[in-house]
Amino acid sequence: MSTIELGEWGADFTANPYPYYAKLRESGPVHHVRMPDGWEFWLVVGHEEGRAALADPRLVKSPSVIGVTPVDEELIGPNLLAVDAPDHTRLRKLVTREFTGRRVEALRPRVQEIADELADAMAPAGRADLVDSFAFPLPVTVICELLGVPAADRDSFRRWSNELVAPTGGTPEREVVEGFGAYLDALIEDKRASRPTDDLLSALITTRAEDGDALSLRELRGMAYLLLVAGHETTVGLITNTIRALFAHPGQLADLRADFGLIDGAVEEGLRYDGPVESSTFRIATETITVGDTVIPALSPVFVSLAASDRDPQRFPEPDRFDIRREPRGHLAFGHGIHYCLGAPLARLEGAIAIRTLLERFPRLELDPEGSPWEWMPGLLVRGVRHLPARW
Repeated sequence: MSTIELGEWGADFTANPYPYYAKLRESGPVHHVRMPDGWEFWLVVGHEEGRAALADPRLVKSPSVIGVTPVDEELIGPNLLAVDAPDHTRLRKLVTREFTGRRVEALRPRVQEIADELADAMAPAGRADLVDSFAFPLPVTVICELLGVPAADRDSFRRWSNELVAPTGGTPEREVVEGFGAYLDALIEDKRASRPTDDLLSALITTRAEDGDALSLRELRGMAYLLLVAGHETTVGLITNTIRALFAHPGQLADLRADFGLIDGAVEEGLRYDGPVESSTFRIATETITVGDTVIPALSPVFVSLAASDRDPQRFPEPDRFDIRREPRGHLAFGHGIHYCLGAPLARLEGAIAIRTLLERFPRLELDPEGSPWEWMPGLLVRGVRHLPARW
């Protein structure tokens, strides 16, 4: 099998990877690819194969199997995205005890209140960048309040988070992680020293399993790190990508405005059609395996393209058609298997409230033709734009 040079596709691939994924899928569900920096891995672009790979215990998340310790694990601690069973099972059980559906649903009034406050602040100007003015501050406020991060610290947190998920190259990764780790140490120590509050991080500090098991300091740091970053960056993309899709499909936008009973379907179709996570974080084959008809050697890195899988015509008829009435069950936007996104219910709640609030408060909301060109997030991990100019 020949190696696909992703760098040859240039900026057009970053802006709209779906035609490229479709061409790959026509010749098979799995391909060996090379990034511009020379890194090679196996990329899964078929839905059935991607779903199976995400749940395959022979594809592990911990890079320790190849003798590598990621800088975030080294400096902060282990997190759910980079450990495997039984460690993953133990950590997820402890977090799930506190990150419950009841806690998420209890956030609904506060999420709506934040959305209304942001819309109030936007309204007089008649135009805004929906990322800076709405899609970012809503989920970051929610996750910071949920975890107990002081409002004064959120600008620093945003800089660290942006550099981690879509690096600009302005600050070395190690420096970003060190700053984030030092901040989390101080935050955890402050919560341990003060009277217990009802935020999630305080609950994680004190939670105990039936056998007395608890999170260590490194595990607390790792969990807070993951929840803070993953808990808002993907929701920013969910909101902005779905709004972009609605702008590009005025008939669907009109249908949603006429019947907000379609809002949950719009969120699910947004996740499938142009989800915020383009590819899963990488996995490593512990032995030689076969995915589809492709043999992947042991110790090879493997990426599952969630974006490609969710446009597979074998699973979704007319996959390039955006349809908020589509039956979307089975999409992989939140992953699959033991690493299925812990925060999926919160992301869905925030996405539905955010999109409905924008469309209700601004009946003439549309893309601003005088806005700056879109700046796409780089890399294969996140999918979205840094800014989304709109007017009303």
